[in-house]
Amino acid sequence: MSEHATFAKIRAVAQRALPAAERLVATWLPEGKRQGSEWVARNPARGDRAAGSFGVSLVSGKWNDFASHAAHGGDLVSLYAYLHGCRQVDAAMAIDRALGLGAFASSSSPSDSGAAPASAEAIAERAQRERQAQAEQRRRHRDAERRARWLWDAAQSASPSHPYLVAKALPPFKLRQGGDGTLLVPLYGDGRLVNLQCIGIDGRKRFLRGGRVAGAYATLGRVTRGAPLFICEGWATGATLHHVTGRAVACAMHAGNLAAVVARLRERYGAAARLIVTGDDDRQTDGNPGRQAAIVAAETHGARVVFPRWPVGSPDGLTDFNDLYRWRLGLLPDPSSQVAMNDAFGEEGRP
Repeated sequence: MSEHATFAKIRAVAQRALPAAERLVATWLPEGKRQGSEWVARNPARGDRAAGSFGVSLVSGKWNDFASHAAHGGDLVSLYAYLHGCRQVDAAMAIDRALGLGAFASSSSPSDSGAAPASAEAIAERAQRERQAQAEQRRRHRDAERRARWLWDAAQSASPSHPYLVAKALPPFKLRQGGDGTLLVPLYGDGRLVNLQCIGIDGRKRFLRGGRVAGAYATLGRVTRGAPLFICEGWATGATLHHVTGRAVACAMHAGNLAAVVARLRERYGAAARLIVTGDDDRQTDGNPGRQAAIVAAETHGARVVFPRWPVGSPDGLTDFNDLYRWRLGLLPDPSSQVAMNDAFGEEGRP
């Protein structure tokens, strides 16, 4: 397929995806919500802690992060590419498959699919802009990777008495700690360290500026053929699962990254590992974004999904397995934690 034909198909997908805009962005940005004709969310690619600056038009597909001059685009294809760290053509093909549009499976011309034809000059200009944007993103990722490696190599093993670990009732496993007390959680992609999640003494979290998040994950334990491989949101949830069950865990770091991580792990391990998405249960949040994202990630990539089983009398504010672990056992780990956690999410957790 020629470059012009490819970009014409990308444009066609962007146009034909608009009627499904709300359904798509609710899956990609499950922690957001609709405000008028716009979907407002936090920016998972920057590690935002709250919604506010990141908005997507449900009418045009245009999106913008007012806190980052580099984060903006004109359609849903560019949004998917930005959130998942992939090429525009890969983003268009993913949307095409999700909606069953057939734009890339059909030999028909883009104009047959209802998209207005674009001039060769316009297509070439768009292609040049995309190449420049992709080159800039690669540069930011490389810079962040170098900084992540430098910080990681300069850090020491995390202290078990770090306030965050004490609060979560967890050992440090292989985390490291900077001189200012910041915990460093390593994120891997394509077999190399690509980013760090930095957790301050006060529990505040951030990623390295410009670092890759989409499709990257933190790991605990070793994958064993035929054994469960859990995929969860945050590191504390993953460390709880690993601590209690001894199973391998991949931490996607936020709900919007679950599907991308499950896809990477499915591609890497195939049928050698039983992928199980262990979702958060955001019961007090409209739309329960944690549960929705976990279900979508599992169904899309043929994985199982499990959630905490809340005992009668447990507080409504509990949302994940670490919350349940601490509520059932207090702040000190106890040998009975194995039974408590297995009761919470069933047979798959048993050694």
